[in-house]
Amino acid sequence: MAEMIVLKGLIKRFGDLLAVDDISLDVKRGEVLGFLGPNGAGKSTTMKMIAGFLTPTAGTATVCGHEVTEQPVEVKKRIGYLPEGAPTYGDMTPATFLDFIAEIRGFTGTERTKRVDAVVETVDIKEVLCQRIETLSKGFKRRVGLAQSMLHDPEVLILDEPTDGLDPNQKHHVRNLIRDMAANKAIIISTHILEEVEAVCSRAVVIGHGRLLADGTAEDLMARLPYHNAVAVRVTQDNLSIVQEGLSALGPVEAVAEAGGLTRLRVAADDGKARLADVAGLIQDKGLAVREVFVERGRMDDAFRDITKGETMESLHQGDGNA
Repeated sequence: MAEMIVLKGLIKRFGDLLAVDDISLDVKRGEVLGFLGPNGAGKSTTMKMIAGFLTPTAGTATVCGHEVTEQPVEVKKRIGYLPEGAPTYGDMTPATFLDFIAEIRGFTGTERTKRVDAVVETVDIKEVLCQRIETLSKGFKRRVGLAQSMLHDPEVLILDEPTDGLDPNQKHHVRNLIRDMAANKAIIISTHILEEVEAVCSRAVVIGHGRLLADGTAEDLMARLPYHNAVAVRVTQDNLSIVQEGLSALGPVEAVAEAGGLTRLRVAADDGKARLADVAGLIQDKGLAVREVFVERGRMDDAFRDITKGETMESLHQGDGNA
């Protein structure tokens, strides 16, 4: 897979504020990269630098072999960008807006009509095509913004909160659309919806106060959790002590109280591997009475909190030595 986006030592300062702090990463064709981080982490700022809307203080951003500050027009030809809030022209209709976008992208005649018709069908906005954009719901405004980013079939898509404001059915539609496009493009999506990372992203990075904190698949990020791949056993209060004593033969057992008088007992993974066979065998051999046995995979929101914990406002005001 060819590298479509390459960031090297990317830094952005706004006066004394260090918004992006030495980020280096690459995104290959066929990858959907989830860009995660708390509010104010530097996600949107980084995406704006990739798209050429902000100039880096230091470092470089290269898109399809073109450096953003040196060849901005060539970069913009190859990028589809959906910014935060999807700004459009409220007094236009989606039809006139998309026709305008097609014109400034250089399409004329039947090709222009074909491009607009295709993207209208793809993002499913035909029913509001002749309404003024300012009268549309947040979800439809977002879909009009998505349509303009896709109209020229770019090699790279930069999507800032692409499903913000969409209802569950619309989110499902857009996620399927991103998956369908992924094979031939490099796509970066910023999102606060962590289930979206598991649903559509082949890889995720987490940033906090402008610094790169983690990079890997959703499974890689969840594997950092202390209870990832732990074997969990649910038991009633009546059987708790005897089951806990029996499981202790395999090592330390953690007890977590649950609703309905149940307790979840955890047996930690062995070098990252679940000990399901060991636990099941011990339960059978000792005749222990349990309600349920399962392997804990963890959740993305738990992984996110674990990765970003300890980030403080101090890192927003670091000196020039780290820039």
